[in-house]
Amino acid sequence: MWLNPEEVLLKNALKLWVTERSNDFFLLQRRRGHGESTGKITGLLVGALDTVLDSNARVTPFRILLQVPGSQISWVIASGAAIEEVNKHWDWLVHNLLHSLSVFENKEDVASFVRGKVKGLIAEEVRGRQAAQEEDPEKFREALLKFELHFGLPSSEKLVTYYSCCCWKGRVPRQGFLYLSINHMAFYSFLLGKEVKFVIPWADVTRLERVSTGLMTEAIRVSTRQRQREFSMFLNLDEAFGVIGQLADIALRRLLDSEGLELDRVLQQPTRITKRILEEQALREYVLALFRLPRGEQLHEVVSCSVWTPHARCHTAGTLYTTDSYLCFSSREEGNCILLIPLSEVLSIEKAESTSLLPNPVIVSIRTKKAFQLIELQDRDELVESLNSRLRTLHWKQSMFRGKREGRRSLRSPTPYYTFYYDTGYSDEEEKEEQVLRNTVNSEALMTAFHQNQPGANGNKSMEQVKERLWDDHFSEFGRGVHMFRTEKIQRLVAMGIPESLRGELWMTLSDASSELESHQCYYTCLVQKSMGHSNLATEEIERDLHRSLPDHPAFQNPTGIAALRRVLTAYAHRNPKIGYCQSMNILASVLLLYAKEEEAFWLLVAVCERMLPDYFNRRVIGAQVDQSVFEELIRERLPELAEHVPDLSSLSSVSLSWFLTLFLSVLPFHSAVCVVDCFFFHGIKAIFQLGLAVLEANAAQLSASTDDGQALMILTSFLDQVGSEESSSPPSSPPGAQESGSGGGDITDIPAVVHTNITDLINESYEKFGDLTVRQIERLRCRHRVQVLQAHEDTTKENALRLVAPDVSIPPENLADVYDLFKTEHLISLYWGDSASAAAAEAAAWHYSDSGRSYMERQYRLDRPQFKSLYGLLVPWPGGSNQHTDTVANRTFTLLDQDCDNLVTFREFAVWLDTLYCEELNEKVRLLYRLHIPPALTESEDDPAVMKSPLLSTNRPLHVNLPSV
Repeated sequence: MWLNPEEVLLKNALKLWVTERSNDFFLLQRRRGHGESTGKITGLLVGALDTVLDSNARVTPFRILLQVPGSQISWVIASGAAIEEVNKHWDWLVHNLLHSLSVFENKEDVASFVRGKVKGLIAEEVRGRQAAQEEDPEKFREALLKFELHFGLPSSEKLVTYYSCCCWKGRVPRQGFLYLSINHMAFYSFLLGKEVKFVIPWADVTRLERVSTGLMTEAIRVSTRQRQREFSMFLNLDEAFGVIGQLADIALRRLLDSEGLELDRVLQQPTRITKRILEEQALREYVLALFRLPRGEQLHEVVSCSVWTPHARCHTAGTLYTTDSYLCFSSREEGNCILLIPLSEVLSIEKAESTSLLPNPVIVSIRTKKAFQLIELQDRDELVESLNSRLRTLHWKQSMFRGKREGRRSLRSPTPYYTFYYDTGYSDEEEKEEQVLRNTVNSEALMTAFHQNQPGANGNKSMEQVKERLWDDHFSEFGRGVHMFRTEKIQRLVAMGIPESLRGELWMTLSDASSELESHQCYYTCLVQKSMGHSNLATEEIERDLHRSLPDHPAFQNPTGIAALRRVLTAYAHRNPKIGYCQSMNILASVLLLYAKEEEAFWLLVAVCERMLPDYFNRRVIGAQVDQSVFEELIRERLPELAEHVPDLSSLSSVSLSWFLTLFLSVLPFHSAVCVVDCFFFHGIKAIFQLGLAVLEANAAQLSASTDDGQALMILTSFLDQVGSEESSSPPSSPPGAQESGSGGGDITDIPAVVHTNITDLINESYEKFGDLTVRQIERLRCRHRVQVLQAHEDTTKENALRLVAPDVSIPPENLADVYDLFKTEHLISLYWGDSASAAAAEAAAWHYSDSGRSYMERQYRLDRPQFKSLYGLLVPWPGGSNQHTDTVANRTFTLLDQDCDNLVTFREFAVWLDTLYCEELNEKVRLLYRLHIPPALTESEDDPAVMKSPLLSTNRPLHVNLPSV
């Protein structure tokens, strides 16, 4: 293979290498000892040396050197493990370069020419490998060459894809190509002798929109802080808009300080991102959201198939998605039929005999002695083999876990055959404490103990019995547990409100927290033990909020409920320190504890915080703000009249933020709010979007006439109070339809009207009017609006940083803002093309800063030494290039500013230094220059032979003179 030219000393090279072929400019060499049949001592020594070296340090046995006549220095330009590979490179050099090199008069130009040619060959190989991943390698290779030629970005700037389109300048379209790379979008057009080209960093993009005007039927508008650009006439506008949104989202999450927004492992390595990877990632995000799977699940197979649905007595067509730990099925129309099968529940996956009626069938058997039949599977053999491989691995891990757990149990309970004593690792006191804790966390839900104390607790007993009978009928028809069929019928049951006796079980089932609990036995108990006694910011905040969680409920006016809530919240903060504890988690955890056992409530909280509401619970609540931005767009789309009368929808979203953060628990009476939580566990965040739209539509007329935000808040608050307060009265002792539903022949339509409360009507209305809203639509909107939210945070960060620094400097505000932009740009450049080592150093520095006393704004952006020196040459008031001591002074300045000795300079330190150079009095400037000649700026390790290393100081007169007072 071709190598970046590397210098070697020829006289040393001859000791370890044997020249096989040579001419005036090139040498083909073989490693001494390789391929030799005789046992020469030199060859044996070299061979032994190569053998003991590790795989990374071993030398390939063949190489080609570039040599300049009369010089002792040569350059390695190619190497190979086989002589055939190196001979191909040799023949190429002889046929393509040797004749051209003979015409050079200056032999030094030969080396420069060959080295440049070899680097070009390497770049071509890279292009070839990248192009091979695309659908049309030749066209992509051509586009890659044009991208590099037109824009001159570093070679590490990877092109992802490109599109033919028009860029509009006013009313004039310019036909050209839009190139989308990892960090930039770039456009090039050459039409009628006029060239148009520009580059937009993703870090500058503030908004992405699809717009329609009179001239453009439909276009993509890309907005930055400086201007807007419109692109149209795409062959596939949907695809282009999706890729643009994904790349902008990925780049901003990678470049900006977005705590809590984690990227998939593939996306953390920008050089691996391709168009196909983006498509797979978009599908994975959709599947995770649709089935509410753990974020770490990787998508493996996506195949069309049909599943036998006993309740419908037919095969339902749809798509099968397989992940690390799940089999997921969704019907063609999203939400009509969903099936989730954890592999931990599966006993076997087997192929059945194929017939004309049942082509390519597969039988999936689960532990509850039920089986699911899948047919019409393409590539059935490969699919079954892959699934069985993962199933065996999962069963092996489960058996290992059970073995370790049994081993720990046996260690704690010594057998009675031994009469001598030995250390079991657990004292009697510790064992008793752990057993008490285990019994505590597995005690019944708080609602069981405190239900009788609630007002009206027995008033709706008959209604609860009706609901329970309906659910029993549903279980017998659709199955019970995680793998039951989820259809429109269960949607109507959930909207009616899950009976209290089944609420905890169904929340665990619908969220699949039950699988997490099953696969992590004793995890919560150990977590509680580890977190006990620890005091930090999270535990202090938890203690402050414990008595604010459902203060009107008797369960949390009691030490038992408070202690359980403390354990759940503290254990979760210990499990996930990135989130720790956020406000509104206490309200959510309180409700979970009412209907689920303590350990179950913990896993429900994990499911909500990490899967069902991703990015909601972090320091900046980015996930909730993204959904508020999505909610605003849905209002404009679904409620256009309201949007027309209320142009500033941010006032409504400020009210609705609490709806999303607390799932309506903070704005609805308790018994109504838990019905919303029921819908949330069944539908996910889609239920909150639908219900929010229904609330706004019901109050559209009043909201349109409101004059201020306070009035809108009062309207919505009054409406929600009214919805929740109108509880149904007790049904008659023998309600119509109760007999039929109890016997198995009834249906939800047989439920007496008194069962339907006002909140149920509102929920059903939200399904009817906004039921066409899909998870796929929500995920696409989230991806696009996250760009806008992150950039809004960047603007806020800039404003706060300037406000903090401005009192300490005399730089005019507009100039200080420009300095911040320049400082940030230099920081981003290092993130664009920085190597892994610098990235690791930056991460380590970030951890250092997190422990320091500096505020978040002060450590938002930091520069290392090379970045600082780059800006130093641009900003110092004296010419940088002509001064031979510029590099030395820049190094010393950085060392002086780096007071924490972490090799990073903050924006505050940088701004204060620049202020001294430009705005301070002369004596302060001289003082700064003087400090550059003494420690700590002057260090013993400074490698500088200049006079500045040891300045000549006069010793016969003082450095400072006290003038006599006049």
